Amino acid sequence: MTVGTKAPRDSAARTLFRRPLEHFTVRSALGLVAIIAAGIGFGILLALVRFRFGPLYDLDHGVANEVNGYVADHEGLLDVIRFVTDLGGAMKVWVVALAVAVLLIRRRVRLAIFVVVSGLGALALEPTIKLLVGRLRPVVDVPVAHAPGNSFPSGHSLGSFVVYGSLLLVFLPAVPRKWRAAVIAAVATLVALVGVSRIALGVHFVSDVLAGWLLGAAWLGVTLYAFRLWRREEHRREPALTEGLEPEAARDLKPAPTERAVLPHPFVESAEVLVGWVLVLGALFGFGMWASYHADGTVLAYLDTAVPRWFAEHRTGLLDGWSHVASKAGDTHTILAVSLVFSTLVLARWRQWRPILFLVLVMVGELTLFLASAAAVNRPRPDVPHLDQNLPTAAFPSGHIAATLCLWTTIALIVMARTDAWWRWLTVVAAVVMPLIVATSRFYRGMHHPSDLLGAMMLTALWVGLLYVVLRPNAEAVTADAGDDLQHQDRGVRRVARHPA
Repeated sequence: MTVGTKAPRDSAARTLFRRPLEHFTVRSALGLVAIIAAGIGFGILLALVRFRFGPLYDLDHGVANEVNGYVADHEGLLDVIRFVTDLGGAMKVWVVALAVAVLLIRRRVRLAIFVVVSGLGALALEPTIKLLVGRLRPVVDVPVAHAPGNSFPSGHSLGSFVVYGSLLLVFLPAVPRKWRAAVIAAVATLVALVGVSRIALGVHFVSDVLAGWLLGAAWLGVTLYAFRLWRREEHRREPALTEGLEPEAARDLKPAPTERAVLPHPFVESAEVLVGWVLVLGALFGFGMWASYHADGTVLAYLDTAVPRWFAEHRTGLLDGWSHVASKAGDTHTILAVSLVFSTLVLARWRQWRPILFLVLVMVGELTLFLASAAAVNRPRPDVPHLDQNLPTAAFPSGHIAATLCLWTTIALIVMARTDAWWRWLTVVAAVVMPLIVATSRFYRGMHHPSDLLGAMMLTALWVGLLYVVLRPNAEAVTADAGDDLQHQDRGVRRVARHPA
């Protein structure tokens, strides 16, 4: 009886073992074929470029001249192309840094290593091959962009393929299955547009872009294959590419997997926010009109005249440069960049959308209140030489100071309620120091009166206070921390169960 049932059981066990082994072998073979094909394609293209193959040479130069002739006459199109090409330039480095930070916060170290290794490899390959090939960039009739170094292969095409491809593979498990095809298509379109933008700007030939894609595909294939071998050594199954690198990490990769409703009564809160916005605008308009046109003979009017003049009389070349840098800390680009980075890190750490919504509404409200009140009050700039020219808005209130106050105050409010770590006090320091730096620079550059600073402070206090009461951004802060700790403990228990001592 025992002997009769043993053979079928052994056969079934061998079958169950053989199936994943066969799947792994087939997929690995197909992956190697794809890597080799991309490498061979790159090698053939390199040889054709090196030996100046006639048809390819004519195609490269013909497309470069035709596209340049069209693009040079469309300034609006050029702005779009420059924005797209920036997504494949320095911006992708910040994207990688932010993605790695998120993965480390979520304790997915293996995936963070994959992203870093893939990116560093692309960073090393580009200048090395460019130096070996030594191909000059296109020469077009109307240069619309400039790029240093050699041409072959396109570093933007190579880097965008590797960076956005690796991030797609990492975060794909967090995307619902019905949306995965659309997300893959979107990333492929982005990579294609970055390559096309380099041709449109006249800094690369068609063959440069194709070579960048082929080399990127080959390198990403190598890192992907190495990652799969890593999983195999730990006896983990090999997922299909449409499942991403680690399907079991899906929950950790989702932005807020267990959050309850962001707003309990969205229509009520929306109405309260809209009414509050109107009231804050009314307060700003009233104070702005008084300070700008009806405060003669008051201490505030004296300061509005004396402070800008004092700063203008003490200008030096060195301070002019420093004031320019300090003023940039409150401009739109800096505020937007800090907001995006902080929002991503908050979402990674606390897995809640409510504080992100709070920050977004604070900054959107600040911008709209500033623009509306500046247009309504229409206050002239101080009567001193201005170091910034052709500004599109009036003096009251200071947009730079208001944006800085709102941003860093909001950051401090969110962080202080969510952690007991010593570094939380740094956000309070920043909420005080950063606005002072920006305000001083704006006074120095002759762009604002002291009452413009008071208007920015009024905007911040009323608007941030209103949203804090209505949205309650830290209502579930304690619950989120407790839930996060329990998840880490549960993950540790599962890890011990898989690999007992």
